[in-house]
Amino acid sequence: MRRISPPPIRSAACTRRRRGHEAKLCYLGHLLIESRNGLVVAAQVTPATGTAEREAALAMARGRHGSLGGDKNYDTRDFVHKLRQLGVTPHVAQKQGSAIDGRTTRHSGYAVSQRLRKRIEEVFGWGKTVGPLRQVKVRGTAKVDWLTVFVAAAYTLVRLRNILAAPT
Repeated sequence: MRRISPPPIRSAACTRRRRGHEAKLCYLGHLLIESRNGLVVAAQVTPATGTAEREAALAMARGRHGSLGGDKNYDTRDFVHKLRQLGVTPHVAQKQGSAIDGRTTRHSGYAVSQRLRKRIEEVFGWGKTVGPLRQVKVRGTAKVDWLTVFVAAAYTLVRLRNILAAPT
């Protein structure tokens, strides 16, 4: 009797690219930056799912205070409620039927957060042009997470050097 071995186990969130087909998104990188200087405070990688961005934002917001800016993907009643329970003010972009009300949007800090939240793209852009994030050479969530945290730390060091070297 011939025994058939099972196929190798792969992560359900990670699929490979086949010849003639598009590449599938495997991981999502998440960053938390502070608004004043654009320094990375936390970095994390999760498998790509429909709710991974909001789950990672909640995990990184725990134990912190202040406000959290985000795009329209974060404007859900559940997410906003959980942020308020953590003591964090949600400064997310509004969509139709928004979970954010006038008590948040009337403050000038909300407009500032909406303008500064785009700074996070600078970190990802730097990681893709200077760092190795454009085409990741490692496999597995733990290794990709380590690489992303490493790139975020390198970006923060470069940013600190530029801030400290700037004339006041």
